[in-house]
Amino acid sequence: MLPRDRVIAQLKLEESDIVPMGENHVHSKFIEEVLGHEILYSKGFDELNALWDGRRDDVVRSCTDVLTELPKALGWDYVRIPAAPKKKEYKRPKMTSEMSWIDEQGNEFHYNPAVGLEIDQGYNSGMTIDDLPDIDEEFVVDDSEMDYARGVIANLRNTHFIIARLPVDGTLAYKQTVGMEEYLTRMITDPNFIKRASEVYVKRSIAYINAFLDTGVDAIMTTDDYADNRGLMMGFERFKTFILPGIEKQADATHKKGGYFIKHTDGRVWEALDSLVGIGVDGWHGIQPSVGMDFKLLKEKFGKKLCFFGGVNCETLIDGTPRDVEEEARYAIRHAAPGGGLVLTSGNGLENGTSMENYRAMMKAREEYGRYPIK
Repeated sequence: MLPRDRVIAQLKLEESDIVPMGENHVHSKFIEEVLGHEILYSKGFDELNALWDGRRDDVVRSCTDVLTELPKALGWDYVRIPAAPKKKEYKRPKMTSEMSWIDEQGNEFHYNPAVGLEIDQGYNSGMTIDDLPDIDEEFVVDDSEMDYARGVIANLRNTHFIIARLPVDGTLAYKQTVGMEEYLTRMITDPNFIKRASEVYVKRSIAYINAFLDTGVDAIMTTDDYADNRGLMMGFERFKTFILPGIEKQADATHKKGGYFIKHTDGRVWEALDSLVGIGVDGWHGIQPSVGMDFKLLKEKFGKKLCFFGGVNCETLIDGTPRDVEEEARYAIRHAAPGGGLVLTSGNGLENGTSMENYRAMMKAREEYGRYPIK
């Protein structure tokens, strides 16, 4: 089977020849270790400097090359692509130190090589519903934001499954408005503000859904997280009231154009899964066995309704041994792969510190245990 066909089979809850594999975010150090050369894409401060220096086309070429080479080098069946930076002039901001700066909105940024980009964003905690964009305001996706997608599709469309990550989700629109703490508070004190914010930014997300699917991607992934290690941050009733309607609109828009809809949210999300299945989510990414999201239990309850993207905890790939990684991958395959419905991934992404030896153990486990029929 072709890699693309494997992923489609699993999303249809059917068995393929082998459990497919892929990743979402990958740290630049890991990419360079795999490919053996320096990159600009996903390189944090180097990528920003390239944009400020007027080298946006170099960044686009780097992304296209990286997301074409990585699936081949690591045996992936799917690849996830973000929106490209718009084709425009990127003015160098006011630098406050070698790797710190302030943007035109007054937000302070600092790039930490160990953890990536850090932002001290001055959210407008006093924002009112009248400060939100008009719900009827037309939002048009800049065509240049599809340049990553076009480049990767040209190289991989006939072989690999291609997922687009939206630059705006909108179902939990705290980044665009008042910050997380105030946004959750307003679900109680100002529900009309929350409903309007979600309507506005989900509408924008749907514009991106349409643009990506028109470009030729196979699936859409939205990435707002709703839970921590204890459960849903806003509680189930407020999740159902304020979050779920937006996800349903996104899933419907994706299906209307023939795409698959994959929801990323990590954390302990047991109480949300019935609802996600009910509105037609095809796949779920962000599975953390370490916080109680056990594959055996997930398969028993949702195995005939939902495709799982996961298998190995991110922290195991960093701090564990190859044997630890093998056991987690084997457990996920044994319990979630029979009958279809599993794509083997890390719990979130390949973060800084991911061991190449450990990732090779994950690849080896797929080869050894992931061939159908599963033993």
